[in-house]
Amino acid sequence: MTLAAYCLLIACLLPIACAGIAKSKGFGVKRRDGGFDNHNPRQWMNGLQGWQARANAAQANSFEALPLFIAGVLLAQAAGAEQSLVNGLAIAFIACRLAYITAYLADTAALRSLFWAGGLACCITLFLIG
Repeated sequence: MTLAAYCLLIACLLPIACAGIAKSKGFGVKRRDGGFDNHNPRQWMNGLQGWQARANAAQANSFEALPLFIAGVLLAQAAGAEQSLVNGLAIAFIACRLAYITAYLADTAALRSLFWAGGLACCITLFLIG
C-alpha cells in the first residue's frame, strides 16, 4: 500500500477525531447534567459553544474536504503520476488538515483559512498531475 493510501485512511479518521474532541467534555457526565446525549447527539452537538463548537465545525469541514482529496489521490495514481509526488502531496494535505484543525480549535481564523487553502491547493495539484 502506498503512503498516499495511508493518508487517505488518516483523512477519513480526522472527522471522527474532531467529533471526539467536540464530545470530550461531555463524556462521563450524566445526560441530565449536560453530558453527552447519545440518544440525540446532533441536537446536543448543536448546543456546543467555544472550542467544542469549533471542533464540531472542524468535523463537518473535514468530511467536506474528503471527496476532493480522495478523488485527487485516486485520479493521480490511476493516471500514473509519479508516486513520490502523490505521496508528498498527500502528506502535505494531512499536515494542512492537522494544522487547520489545530488553528480552528485555537480560534485563529486567518491562520485556519491559510491552512484550509493549502489543503485545497494539494487537492487541486493532485488533479493536475493526474
